[in-house]
Amino acid sequence: MFIDYAKIHVTAGQGGSGCLSFHREKFAPKGGPDGGDGGAGGSIILKANRHLHTLQDYSYRREYKAKRGQHGMGSNKHGKSAKNIILQVPPGTTVKDAESGQIIADIVEDGQEVVVARGGRGGRGNARFATPTHRSPREWEVGQPGEDRWIELELKLIADIGLVGLPNAGKSTLLSRISAAKPKIAAYPFTTLIPNLGIVEYRNYASFVVADIPGLIEGAHEGKGLGHQFLRHIERTRALAYLIDINEDNPERVYHTLRNELHDYSPILAKKPALIVLTKIDTVLDVEDDKLFATDLPMLTISSVRGDHLDELKDKFFALIKEAQVLEEPQ
Repeated sequence: MFIDYAKIHVTAGQGGSGCLSFHREKFAPKGGPDGGDGGAGGSIILKANRHLHTLQDYSYRREYKAKRGQHGMGSNKHGKSAKNIILQVPPGTTVKDAESGQIIADIVEDGQEVVVARGGRGGRGNARFATPTHRSPREWEVGQPGEDRWIELELKLIADIGLVGLPNAGKSTLLSRISAAKPKIAAYPFTTLIPNLGIVEYRNYASFVVADIPGLIEGAHEGKGLGHQFLRHIERTRALAYLIDINEDNPERVYHTLRNELHDYSPILAKKPALIVLTKIDTVLDVEDDKLFATDLPMLTISSVRGDHLDELKDKFFALIKEAQVLEEPQ
């Protein structure tokens, strides 16, 4: 099951308290203070794991609590710090504070770690308060509480190319032809309800990742048709391919509808390198001139069923990725 959103409650451990103790033995009945410090409470840490592709685990369990630190002891023995709890998440996970909506972290690299709830510091024992003029301190500290918060996890797929189009535009069929992915394919709209990723093998052992995004409809940027859930996955793609069914009455209007939806959701999306792909040319005898339209983007006609122009499409995808890489480089 593909889950791309979760809300969980994380509570870090409280620090252990410091100890009030004085050294006592047979020939030292009035020894000095020897109360040790308390250990730190455990923290809650999120860690990216490239082998994960969903937030499914967090739909079953919502509470995560770390243990408290050990209390300090006499003879200057410090309490042990509690173990941290490490929660694995897929790369591409955005972490937000559920109350304020503030972004805590953007976890994109495999192995990247982020502390989302820090454990409390251990309290100091009375040995820490001894001074030349205050030799028998009875002060000690209680361990500090750990952080406690609700956080939201949002997964945004990381891909090189994002396939964007209306429902039933042929995105899933294309992905199944150029990669080993096996998305559900049927002759009715909204067959794809979850994003699918496919690795496309290219020349000289190169490869790139293509994401099949569920179909968008007009008003998607306002949340219509689960628009927000789908649009978030386009944010991390390097480049876009607008897939338009050649049988549409007005392909140009469809393109502008798609582009406007992306722009209204995030102006940055509409500025990504892109191309227009007119699909299903196997269903028409000739591509009519009125189906082609003037645009500043490259345009290509394909048939995923017959395989028409798919190699050329891969070339254009690869060129888009190279263009995006140049734009990503610091100026």
